[in-house]
Amino acid sequence: MIRLERVNKYFGSLHALKDVSLDVAKGEVVSVVGPSGSGKSTMLRCMNLLETMDSGTICFDDAPVYSSLQDGVRRADKDRSIEAFRAKVGMVFQSFNLFAHLSVLDNITVAPIHVRGVSSSDATHDAHVLLEKVGLQAKAHAWPHQLSGGQQQRVAIARALAMRPQVMLFDEVTSALDPELVGEVLRVMRTLADEGMTMVVVTHEMGFAREVSDRIVFMADGRIVEEGSPAAFFEAPQQARTRDFLRSLWERNRQLGGAVSL
Repeated sequence: MIRLERVNKYFGSLHALKDVSLDVAKGEVVSVVGPSGSGKSTMLRCMNLLETMDSGTICFDDAPVYSSLQDGVRRADKDRSIEAFRAKVGMVFQSFNLFAHLSVLDNITVAPIHVRGVSSSDATHDAHVLLEKVGLQAKAHAWPHQLSGGQQQRVAIARALAMRPQVMLFDEVTSALDPELVGEVLRVMRTLADEGMTMVVVTHEMGFAREVSDRIVFMADGRIVEEGSPAAFFEAPQQARTRDFLRSLWERNRQLGGAVSL
């Protein structure tokens, strides 16, 4: 469904992504893991065209969406605008980014109404269905400041789903939450996975990645170092860099008395 081909990204002299290529199939759940600064979030932001690549191509359903260099000129594909592409690819961030001046219901309906041209009545109906899905039907008329962090993140997921995306991208969506709130967000993500949503998840939640993913991608130093099934990744990693990463996780888990689910 989404393919990255030899994507490179620089921030000044920092080479953040180095010839990154990745295929994500329809209905697949891919978890992206790795140390901080490895390029995971940058790859996800390039995947949704929130960052401009310096070279490489992104394809959606085998059609190029954005090719960074065409005859030496950086440009978007003429037949598939960036805006149309983003409507098909929902993204949820570490920070909730809800509109503080809008109710929960209005946060969810504003984009379908003003971007997709959905009627107010239809958008409201869809929003109530999505709030029920994320367990927040009773909070439809609440304000963001009245919600816990976990509740705000679930509203952010509902808001992304309101655009009826074909792919969902999650960028460390639980890292800003208190530990007791993480589970309620992961439950919503598990439900989406069970329903067949195509998902790319940047996460430090190894238990979630192991349980829900079809494939795990390990990144380090701006490259994809290794990828494979959860069983292969956790039980028989092939690369020394992967083994070092997992060893550090196991050591941290031991120091915490087994509090981290691996």
